Amino acid sequence: MKRLRIFIADDESIVRIDLREMLSEMGHEVVGEATTGEEAVRKIKELDPDLVFLDIKMPVMDGLEALSKINEQKLYPVIILTAFSQKDLVEKAVKLGAKAYVVKPFRSAVLEPAIQLALAHFNEFKVLQEENATLKETIELSKLINKAKGLLMEHEKLSEQEAFRKIQKMSMNKNKKIREVAEAVILVYEKSTIPDRPS
Repeated sequence: MKRLRIFIADDESIVRIDLREMLSEMGHEVVGEATTGEEAVRKIKELDPDLVFLDIKMPVMDGLEALSKINEQKLYPVIILTAFSQKDLVEKAVKLGAKAYVVKPFRSAVLEPAIQLALAHFNEFKVLQEENATLKETIELSKLINKAKGLLMEHEKLSEQEAFRKIQKMSMNKNKKIREVAEAVILVYEKSTIPDRPS
């Protein structure tokens, strides 16, 4: 994995210290930290990191409001830091564009997969954004793509990335929008008892 410039926003100093040490050991650079959502929004605009770790519960401005304001400036791969009891908040964060989440307390072993997942989903999101004018439309398309990917993974035994690449390839080969290809994949696999594979 390439060296990333990472920003951490969490009001608990012990979490920030642990996360900074783990990320440094992985070869990444922590370029900035914040203890409130308001501070995070300001500093992320200044520092323009490659990846953001964002706590959901912070004083002054919580992570959800901060994420919404960050999105108004620029989209980033965002990993949410959360407690077990905050599942509903995680779902709201995903709707706002968060790409992965890590449950506290966490070990270093969970960070690399979360980072890879966030970057992969973010890269997909950037591709989808080319078809859509707004963040809301892109998130809706992302949900549709995830459903189509899931069906391809199940029926064709593909990995998540292979499924997305297949959808992209079909889009280019047939000169159709990604949305249309995803809808066709869903139609084929959900309506047919013995589905023909989309080619």
